[in-house]
Amino acid sequence: MIHSVLDFLERNAEQFPDKKALADDQSAKTYKEYEADVRKIAGYLLKSAAKNRIQSPIAVLIDRNIQCIEAFLGIAATGNFYVPVDPSLPSERISTILNELKPLAVINAAGEKCQFENAILFEDILASEFDNDEEVRERMKEIIDTDPLYAIFTSGSTGIPKGVLISHRGVIDLLNAFDEAFSFPSDSVFGNQAPFDFDVSVKDIYNALYCGGTVQVIPKKMFVMPKELITFLSEKGVNTIIWAVSAVRIVSDFKVLDTTEKEAYPKLKYVMFSGEVMPVKSLNYWMDHFQDTVFVNLYGPTEITCNCTYAVIDKKYDINESLPIGKSFANTRVYLLNKDLGIIRKKNEIGEIAVEGSGLALGYYNNPEKTNESFILHPEISGYRNVLYRTGDLGYYGENNEIFFANRSDSQIKHMGHRIELGEIETALNAMDFLGMSCCLYDKQKEKIICIYQAEEDKRKDIVRELGKKMPKYMWPNKYIRYDAMPMNSHGKIDRAKLKKDILE
Repeated sequence: MIHSVLDFLERNAEQFPDKKALADDQSAKTYKEYEADVRKIAGYLLKSAAKNRIQSPIAVLIDRNIQCIEAFLGIAATGNFYVPVDPSLPSERISTILNELKPLAVINAAGEKCQFENAILFEDILASEFDNDEEVRERMKEIIDTDPLYAIFTSGSTGIPKGVLISHRGVIDLLNAFDEAFSFPSDSVFGNQAPFDFDVSVKDIYNALYCGGTVQVIPKKMFVMPKELITFLSEKGVNTIIWAVSAVRIVSDFKVLDTTEKEAYPKLKYVMFSGEVMPVKSLNYWMDHFQDTVFVNLYGPTEITCNCTYAVIDKKYDINESLPIGKSFANTRVYLLNKDLGIIRKKNEIGEIAVEGSGLALGYYNNPEKTNESFILHPEISGYRNVLYRTGDLGYYGENNEIFFANRSDSQIKHMGHRIELGEIETALNAMDFLGMSCCLYDKQKEKIICIYQAEEDKRKDIVRELGKKMPKYMWPNKYIRYDAMPMNSHGKIDRAKLKKDILE
C-alpha cells in the first residue's frame, strides 16, 4: 500500500539506483543519490527546525534547479509540508506569505545570490553530518496519505494570496489517474518548464517519480530563445512535455519548427498543455510538425491537484472551433452547477464546473472562511459529508458528453444592455493569424471593452474587419492597446493583474 510519495522514491532507488532521476543545466542525480540527499535533508531538519513538530510548513526559496526538488522531498520525509516561494516576488508579497505560514524554517535553494535573513542554505544542509538515518526512516513510516505534502500560494480576490494545501493522497490519486490514461514508460524524460511554485511542475516531479523516469529542468532563458529550446529538448532526450499554454505557443508564434531540420526535432511522445485556452491555430502548427505525437488538453485548478479532466486531441480543429477539455480522469467526478447549485445534465447549458474526488485540496491554509466558500457540500447528498470544489469556471457539455470550457464566471459583463462573455471575444481574437497573445478587459467606469493584443504593428483595422465577420457590433471592443510583448506572470500566463493595474487604475 502506498502511504506517501516517498514510497515511489524508495522503490526507484532500489530498482534503478544508477538511473538519472534529476537533471538541470548544472548537475544531475541518480535515484540512489536523490534518495540519499532526501534522507540527509530530512535528518538535518529533524535535528533542528522540525525536531518536535510534524505537519507544519517549511518554506523553500526556489530557482530552476534540482536542489529545489530534493528539498521538497526532504521536507516531506520529516512529516511536514513544503511551500515553494519565488524570491524574485515583491518583498511585500513574500512577507505576506511567510506571515501567513509562520514556517518552521526557510531553506534557500536559490543559491547565495539570494540573500534572505535566517534562511538555511541548501549547500550547508548537504555539507552537514548525517547520523540519524534511523530517526528519518521512523518518521517516514508515520506519514499517512491524508497528511499535507505541499502548499502553493495563488492570487486571492482580496489581494491576499491563498495557500492551497494538497495531501499525499491528492498527488497519488493524480498519478494513478495519469498512469491509467497514459501509462508513461520508465524511459520518459519530462522537460520541466513550469516554475516550482506553479502546480504544473507537480506533474513533472511526481509523474517521473511514479514511472521511474527523469525530470530535466529547462533553463528559463530557453523560452526567450525558442530555436535553442528545440535543440535543447532534442539534445537532452526530452520526450514528454507538460507545459503551460503560453510556453507551447512560443514555439508556434515564432514558427520555430519551420526553420529547423526535421531530423533535429525532439522525439516527443506526449505534448500536454493547460492553464489557459489553447488557440487552435497554435495547436494545429504543432500537429503539422509532430504527426506521431499524442496531444492532450488538460484542465483543472490548483485546488483539485492539478487536473480533473483531459481530452486527447486526435484530429485537427478549425481555427474558429473550441477545443474540448474532455472527460474526467479516473476516480474523479466533474459536475456543472447552475446558479441555484443544481446539477446540469443537458447539453449546451452553461454552468459552473465543480469537482469531487480524492484530488481535492485539504483547503486553504489557515483560511477557513475561504475554504468553506469554495469547498461546498454536494447539493444532492444530505446523509453524509461529501465535498465539491467550485472552480469559478464555466463550462458546458458538447457532443459525446465532453466538457467544453466557456469562461470564468466573473468575466461576464453587461455592456450596452447586452450580456457578453469576454471569453467569446478572446476566442475570436486568438483565431486571428496576424495576432500573438490577446485578452480583453472591461472598464466599468467608462463602459468600454478593451482589447489588448500582441503584434509587431497596429492591427486595429484588421481586428475590426475579422470581428465583423463573427459577432455583432455591440461586442466589438471600444479601445485597442498593442504590446510588442504581452506582460506575463511568473507562471507563464498573461499577467491580467498587471494589465488591470496599468490600464484601469
